[in-house]
Amino acid sequence: MSANKDQPHVMVLPEDDANRQLADGFYLQVESNRQRRMQILRPARGWTKVRDQFVSVHAREMRDCPLRFMVLLLDFDSDIERLARVRAQVPADLMERVFIIGALSEPEALKQAGLGTYEEIGSGLAKDCREETDTIWGHELLQHNASELDRLRQHVRPILFPSI
Repeated sequence: MSANKDQPHVMVLPEDDANRQLADGFYLQVESNRQRRMQILRPARGWTKVRDQFVSVHAREMRDCPLRFMVLLLDFDSDIERLARVRAQVPADLMERVFIIGALSEPEALKQAGLGTYEEIGSGLAKDCREETDTIWGHELLQHNASELDRLRQHVRPILFPSI
């Protein structure tokens, strides 16, 4: 379902199908609370494609839609500098509304670490966001997201979990 463009909303651009499944688990927690505040886009099929698709398509759309926030959900492939490289491509006027997050290696490692299925992990991440806890976000494969998570909680949490 599409997000309501006349209300504050969050679009998620996942790198691959595993990231899409994480977003789906998150979405299930959100949409039980608030209709049409979040939309998950088709996987871009690679972190460079997430970056390029954001720059070529979504940046322009965000300027036309000032109530839109964007989450770029990618694998870091154990390259912590990837955040800075992707962030450098985000136009300055959109930086406050764009969030770059993902597993330090890849989502498969989260599953192998015993955190559950992708959807269960995504659901746990949503619960952490809603309750301002770090049960899942505090895992060693997700800790590097701390600064982006702080910004997400500040800007996006009121949209996705408004009753809190």
